[in-house]
Formats: sequence, structure tokens, C-alpha cells
Amino acid sequence: MTLLQLQHLRKDYGGLRAVDDVSFDVPAGKIIGLIGPNGSGKSTLINMIAGTTDVTTGKILFDGVDITDMPSNKVFQQGIARGYQDPSLYFRMTVLDNVLLPVKEQTGENPFVAPLRRFWKCEEADHARRAREVLEQVQLIKHHDKLASDLSGGQMKLLEIARALMGDPKLLLLDEPTAGVAPNLAYGIFQQIARLRDDYGITFLIVEHRLEILFDFVDEVYVMHLGNLLTQGTPDEISNDATVREVYFGE
Repeated sequence: MTLLQLQHLRKDYGGLRAVDDVSFDVPAGKIIGLIGPNGSGKSTLINMIAGTTDVTTGKILFDGVDITDMPSNKVFQQGIARGYQDPSLYFRMTVLDNVLLPVKEQTGENPFVAPLRRFWKCEEADHARRAREVLEQVQLIKHHDKLASDLSGGQMKLLEIARALMGDPKLLLLDEPTAGVAPNLAYGIFQQIARLRDDYGITFLIVEHRLEILFDFVDEVYVMHLGNLLTQGTPDEISNDATVREVYFGE
């Protein structure tokens, strides 16, 4: 089953074309790697899918719904969450409070109901229990009462993933989840991603430069170059593709 479809996407910034006629499908329940040299359009593509960057032309279909012109909050409601290359957290809030933020349709957020605690206290307790379960899943439960600013870089990346999970995503977009992270923890982050796919059925589209780690976990790799989709294939096929090696490694 296809979860995400990109149809002839293009993004222009004045005279610069950052993404040029990109089309591909992302199957449900898969971990897909999106790679390419710096400036190839990967992050711009992720931003368009997430609704934070407008599409110049083309169409984005998610789970059968056209989300091309939806704002990012509506895209999130449809079931797409994202992580950033530089963690975007509330650093002066605790780890647990960060994870509680994305829960959808909270009764206590209604200004007419918020003063009446009896109407939402049980729901809030349920959300807290689930947040602790998610933190347990990404091995951050022992840090639940720490400020987000006190976590290591790798732990911040895991906290972003945990926070995204609380929004019940069908698709999680990650932009360099191991950037600036020590190699042993970087591998652990991808182990957590694989476990989340297996346990929750979440689909992942991941931009990553650490190919030696990425290729151990993804089902398929899409390669971008100069705003175009150069090719796609399994990790073995991409590793042995002469054109990819020339573009990516200069061989």
C-alpha cells in the first residue's frame, strides 16, 4: 500500500530551482532513506511534505488525501510528524512535558472546559501514562523529570521522536537524526527507529548522511542530485550504482 505520493514536485526560490519535477511513492510500513550531496534539495522536499514550505507546482497525496496546500498544523492532524536536524524542543520544560505537548484533541485545551478539572483530569492522567510508555520505548524514562536542555545531543534526538509519537503519526519525517551524535548512540537511534516501525507500524522517510548506518536499516534508498530524483533502489543496489558513487563520492 502506498502511503505518500509525490507527483512532479517543484520548488523555486526566485531564479533558483531547489526541487525540480520530483515524483516518488513511499509504501506504508517501510523505512525509506533520502540521500544526496549537500544542496540536492532533500530538506526542501521534507519541508514541502510537512507543509512548512509552499509547493511551486506539483501535488502531494497522503493516505489518499491531497495535502499539497495544507498548512503544517493540518498536515500534522492528517498523520505526518517530523524531526529537525537541530532539535526543536522546549528546553526549559521537562522531558515529560515536552512529550505531552503534541497530544491531539485534549479536552483541557478547550477554554470553556479548562477551569473544570473534573472533566479532564482522568484524560490527562491517561496521557501522562502513555507519555511514560513512549519514553520507556525510546529509553528516556529515567530522564523524564530533567529539563530538555540537560539531555545529550543524541537524547534530544530521541526526545523529538518520542514527542512525535504522541501525535499518533502514520509517517515520521526525520532530517539527519544522527547529526552531531556519537557513532554508538547514532546506531542506537536507528535501532529505536526500526523498533518503532515494527511495534507501531509507523512509516519513516529519513534524510541522513551517515550511510554506513542508514544502509543497515532502510528498506529502500532514494537519491537526489541538483533538485532531481537521480535513482532509487535497495541499499545494495545504491551502493553499487556507478552514477551514485560518482555524484556522492566523486569516484
